[in-house]
Amino acid sequence: MDSNTQDQIPPVSLTKQARKKLIIKQVNIHTRLTYSDLVNLINVSEDTIRRDVNELAEDGEVVKIKGGAMSIAYHYGHESQTYSQTNKVVIAEKALQLLKDDMIVLIGGGTTIREFIKKIPATLRATFITVNVLSAVELLDKPMIKTIMIGGQISTYSQMTVSGEVFEYLSNIKADLCIIGTNALDAANGLTDSDWETIQVKKAMIKAADKVAILAISEKLSSTMKMKIADIQDIDYLITELPPDNPALQPYKSKEVELL
Repeated sequence: MDSNTQDQIPPVSLTKQARKKLIIKQVNIHTRLTYSDLVNLINVSEDTIRRDVNELAEDGEVVKIKGGAMSIAYHYGHESQTYSQTNKVVIAEKALQLLKDDMIVLIGGGTTIREFIKKIPATLRATFITVNVLSAVELLDKPMIKTIMIGGQISTYSQMTVSGEVFEYLSNIKADLCIIGTNALDAANGLTDSDWETIQVKKAMIKAADKVAILAISEKLSSTMKMKIADIQDIDYLITELPPDNPALQPYKSKEVELL
């Protein structure tokens, strides 16, 4: 993972404790990272990263997944450990202005999405379609919302359904709004991730909606992973906790995206 954010550039040599602290922070910011992402970030061997992740997983600091690590807050039952929760609540409240009665909303998953679902008014009447099991569970608390879960094989990387049934379903719908998170976001490189299956599903979700909103904390700005999901021009709304006139959002202003 490449990044232009200065506080994400570690010193040349880190102690084991500092290295682990950096791993936890970056995994929390980006939800999940592969071993190669972490190797590029910290500039140590993959064996060292694997040992650190194993120890952090044993201590309950991260969740070990195939090929990398996931934020403990993303794991079911650990919602109280959500990273940057205050900022994610601000994002959630901003996103509410996009909702209208009788909409068809296609929604992804993640800790920011979870905060958004919690904020949806109980009086909203709409249909929500999701590929994420945890999002579906959260939506069940909303009495006026019809929830449709697209079934199939679930990715251990993203906890999204990623099998052929998903693409068939998405190719046959046109939602009013798609609301998703992203692990990395950059004005030049767009939305990126490290998992091919997850990327294909998100591409299909974006294609299946009239409008697309990205919810992301500002710490994800100016970061890039291996594979592209979409260009910034392909989305309609970028919602962070920052006010739209914040200098950090300046590179995104000329990209035909509305900043909320």
